[in-house]
Amino acid sequence: MGITSIKSVGIAGAGTMGQGIAQVCAYSGYEVWLYDINEELIRNGINQIDRSLQSQMEKGKISSENKSTILNRIKPQPSLQSLRADLIIEAVVEKLDIKKELFSILEKVNQDTSILTTNTSSIPVTQIASVLNNPSRFAGLHFFNPAPVMKLVEVIRGAATTPETIAVLKQFSESLGKICVEAKDSPGFIVNRVARHYYVEALKLVEENVADIQTIDQLMRSCGFKLGPFELIDLIGVDTNFSVTTSIYNAFHQDPKFRPSRIQQQKVDAGHHGRKSGKGFYDYQ
Repeated sequence: MGITSIKSVGIAGAGTMGQGIAQVCAYSGYEVWLYDINEELIRNGINQIDRSLQSQMEKGKISSENKSTILNRIKPQPSLQSLRADLIIEAVVEKLDIKKELFSILEKVNQDTSILTTNTSSIPVTQIASVLNNPSRFAGLHFFNPAPVMKLVEVIRGAATTPETIAVLKQFSESLGKICVEAKDSPGFIVNRVARHYYVEALKLVEENVADIQTIDQLMRSCGFKLGPFELIDLIGVDTNFSVTTSIYNAFHQDPKFRPSRIQQQKVDAGHHGRKSGKGFYDYQ
């Protein structure tokens, strides 16, 4: 398969990342099938894409005709068993067992020429591919939040991924206007492994009463960062960020430098998941 063979993209997961990836693919001319576990989640995802495109239209970045064309390329797919496309991108929760179950189904319903990918932030690609009969056409395709804005995509080669699969995914990423970087299959890959300490150390400073959240964010912005660590956690999702930290911590055999924060755990338990819930380390209501 070459990049010219990819006409359709199936996305499993209509949450924040799935929505963003769907929008990017549709914007670039691909037909998109968007799946989630119930129709309400899919509808909410498409509505969020609509609002995002409306914002772009109001800023003069796209026309109303462009907006309609992009939205019409995104079609709901309520059944995982019928989610078929030239390229599948999984964007569900960071839980290995759920991803394995999902791909064991997706491999059966898609053609041998289809490429299967995961948007995992932290779980080794080879672990997810262990349930596949043909892991050679499986790889990591890691977008960053918000996907329509962030330029980087990490392409991760699993133990069995063929060079041909990687080449197609690199070309596909570039067709979306993204900067593509190939990463080896290691927990957290490149960006999330390096960035983990931006969050973890900031949380330790709060735990140790060295400084408060607002001060830390203000200082980091004054150093040139666009967002402080707590502002960024709220944007990503407190729960998502915590899940990635926990996954990397366990993958590195509880290395203390990746230890998840009790403060962040309390936020997750309280349902304070950041911007998407209206409250995280900051109140957005």
